[in-house]
Amino acid sequence: MADDPDQVFESTESGASESYPIEAGQIRKGGFIMIKGRPCKVSDVTSSKTGKHGHAKCHFVAIDIFTGKKIEDLVPASHTTYAPFVKKIEYQAMDVDEDGFITVLDAEGNTREDLKIPEAMAQPPPGADELSKKIREHLAEEKDFYVIVQAACGTEQIMDIKVMTN
Repeated sequence: MADDPDQVFESTESGASESYPIEAGQIRKGGFIMIKGRPCKVSDVTSSKTGKHGHAKCHFVAIDIFTGKKIEDLVPASHTTYAPFVKKIEYQAMDVDEDGFITVLDAEGNTREDLKIPEAMAQPPPGADELSKKIREHLAEEKDFYVIVQAACGTEQIMDIKVMTN
């Protein structure tokens, strides 16, 4: 049986690489936490004292980093919860096509054309129209600028722009 060359092993993504375990009591305001499977930035944390049954609880008020929705969660302070790996990457903006896809250049000089400007996304984030307007204006004026892309849990989204200084 062990020598059977026809055996096929199927593997699936566990999703574990998108976040890491952390004790709920260690998460502070401004940190990141996974709530209901969504990456969120903590806007407020309150801790309650230990009660009759022992556990101190942490009440998290957080904002989804991609949709801007407010989410709340209550977790015992000593229990493990998860925090997402969040990356911010700067790309030099080059062009936007009529479908809303932006052409960007990374630090190594490779181009990407799979990012959408905020207004062209299926669920535009808050402030999408202003940010998209700024991107189009800067490209029309041929200004050199970076788009700041935030990546977490397999999602990438343009969050801001930064004009280059010579």
